[in-house]
Amino acid sequence: MRALLILLTTLWLALPAFAVNPDEMLSDPALEARARTISEGLRCLVCQNESIDDSDADLAHEIRVLVRQRLTAGDTDDQVRQYLVARYGEFVLLKPVFAWHTLILWVAAPGILVIGGVVLLVASRRRRALAAPAGELSPEEQRVLDELRGDQA
Repeated sequence: MRALLILLTTLWLALPAFAVNPDEMLSDPALEARARTISEGLRCLVCQNESIDDSDADLAHEIRVLVRQRLTAGDTDDQVRQYLVARYGEFVLLKPVFAWHTLILWVAAPGILVIGGVVLLVASRRRRALAAPAGELSPEEQRVLDELRGDQA
């Protein structure tokens, strides 16, 4: 029973590996390799966190077939990507292009990390300054303290 459970779990975890159906594959190994390379960089628009090669969604299947059709028609890899971006938008790319309109995607995370580091640095310096011993009291401060304590001599 335990072996069956392990086998079923293993098969379930390997399901994304079976997303590309044998009927989608091209007979030319070079074209199929190019198709796989392109597909690894394309997002499944249904799943959104998987490449179209890993997704079993109908739309991912259609995009995989479309990639192979374009390659068979003689398009270069860049032409296939440009065609898909024109058809589905830049969201179809798993790695966004570096351009002025995507600059926030590339700058936001490092910027937030830098700002957070500066805030932590300033906070730790302030905390150290507050925790530092005040040192000796001046004679006037000592007299006032003694008066407040009621230690008048």
